[in-house]
Order: sequence, then C-alpha cells, then structure tokens
Amino acid sequence: MTLDRRIDAFSKLGERLRYVLDAENSATVPSQEFEELIQKATVLNPWFTPSNVRFALSSWGQLLSTPQLTNWVSSYDMTAIEAKTVAIVMAGNIPLVGFHDLLSVLISGHNALVKLSSQDAILIPYLVSVLAQTDPDLASRVVFTKEKFQGFDMVIATGSNNTARYFDYYFSKYPHILRKNRNSVAVLTGQETVEDFTKLADDVFQYFGLGCRNVTKLMVPEHYDFQDFFGGIYEYHEVINHHKYANNYDYHKAIELLNGTDLLDNGFLLLKESTQYSSPIGVLHWESYKDEDLLRQKLNQDQEFIQCIVGRNYNAFGSSQQPALSDFADGVDTVEFLLKT
Repeated sequence: MTLDRRIDAFSKLGERLRYVLDAENSATVPSQEFEELIQKATVLNPWFTPSNVRFALSSWGQLLSTPQLTNWVSSYDMTAIEAKTVAIVMAGNIPLVGFHDLLSVLISGHNALVKLSSQDAILIPYLVSVLAQTDPDLASRVVFTKEKFQGFDMVIATGSNNTARYFDYYFSKYPHILRKNRNSVAVLTGQETVEDFTKLADDVFQYFGLGCRNVTKLMVPEHYDFQDFFGGIYEYHEVINHHKYANNYDYHKAIELLNGTDLLDNGFLLLKESTQYSSPIGVLHWESYKDEDLLRQKLNQDQEFIQCIVGRNYNAFGSSQQPALSDFADGVDTVEFLLKT
C-alpha cells in the first residue's frame, strides 16, 4: 500500500468528520448515527461531554487533510518500509487521545495491535470503521484486543507514572515508547490582555483540565495581581455545574481549608501556590519568579515534567489543545521511532 493511498484514506476520514460536524451545526442533514456515537461516549465516560467530544472530532477533522498530512510526512523516508506490528496501549483521559499514535503507525506502513482504555472505547473504533468504508485494506491493519499482547514487534504505551513502571517491566525487551504523566504551564508577564486570558482559559479548562496539554500551573512575576486573570477566565464559570468537576472542586477546597492553605477562590477554580506542576481537577497551581532568564533555565531543567508551555514568548495562548500533527507527545518523534526501529 503506497503512502499516497494512506494519505488519501485519512484525508477522506477528515472530510467525513468535517461534513458530519458541519451538517450537524447547520442542521441540513440528519445526524442520528453521530448523535448516538456521542451519547455512547458520554455514557461510558461522564467526563466526555458532548461539547468535548465534538471538539476532539472537529480538531481531527481539521488535521486530516491532504495538505497537512502530506506536509507532515514529507520529512520522512517511507519508501522502503517492512511492515511490523506495533502494540499500542492507549490512555483515556480525553477523547481520542490515542488516535495520534494509531495514525502514526498506519501512516508509517505498519500494523496496529490496540488495547483501548476502558474510558475511551467508543470513538477510536468508530473512526476505524469510517476508515474502512473508504479503504478496507488500511483499516484491516488495525486489531483491537482486550487480551495479553502477543505477536508484536514494538510498543507505544501511555499511562500514569505508576503504570509506566509496569510498562517498563513488561515491555523493556521490545523497542518502545513509554509515556508518563506530564502537565503544561503558562508563563505570565503581567502584560497580558483580556483576550490573552480568555484564550488561556481554553488551555486550562478544555476537557476539564484532564489532558497533558492542559495548563495546570501558572508562572507569574512576584507580587502578581490575579484580578485580571480571574476576569478573563470567567466565561468558563459554568464548569462548576458539571457534577464530577464540582465534586473535585469541593473536595480539594475542603482539604486545603482543613490544612490551613492560603487559596484564591473565584467559585469555580482554586489557585494554590505550589512548586508542583501537576494540580488536581478544580485547582490551578502558581509559582512566582524574579527573573525571566532564570525561569527559562528552570523550565528547561524540568522539561521531563512539561508537555507544553504557553505565553507571550512561548506557544500562543489558547493553542495548547490544538496541536499540529508534528507536535508529538513528550517531544518524542513517534514516526521517526517507527521508521528507524
């Protein structure tokens, strides 16, 4: 199967997603199948709200176009690929979080043996079924399993810091990419506008903050005034109406108050001073800095914990949940790994 054919198949998948979502938005054609898909996904995982599922599907609809796919793979040599079987252990913290790995495996000419997360077991099989409508041969390269992996050559596994230890034990003898927890950071200078904060709110609250590209920590100048920040993120105040988010917010607020922790609270988000990058749902950590050059050094030293940085001198505010095809998790080029292993 040629690379052009693989690109064409994924491009048609993107066309299908764009068509269904555009049709749904304009109400010009029935979309019962699509609505049933979203309902099943939200029932399986209450964190997968209809708006979050649509956002994830829409994002992939925009990425899966012939120009973007062609540009993405243009820097790789895929002319002489010996097809291997790649075992993929997928996470399920946000909708379709494992699809990039699947795309990378298939676009590279390999076969995928996939173990889905129980939290995201609906959406990816759906995309593969749509892919099968345009290119059954490509879709046949994907096998979903709930059993112990057998007959594979490489591994890509994503999980928590705890599961990574098990991944390392079971898969250490195979060529592998093993991912752990990472979080994202926003660097504020005090010169941000209301528009900046509004976009930053997307980085914080999209998917309820469950993704590794969600901002979980603010780096701010000394004596920073959070008033403008709170004003800029207010559009997300209804997040507190989601029962699981509200439970997390209430729980962590109670714990921190019992511990006598100083908190800033706007009624739907807690700000806590902390050196930790990872923060619980409903909580955003912050840490002050004195010198921007020293801050850059610190962030470079801590890069193994950081997925993405947004700020005026970094990635644009509002862009953390809109990665390009070349924005690989943990900064590890998955396609290069697949081609050179």
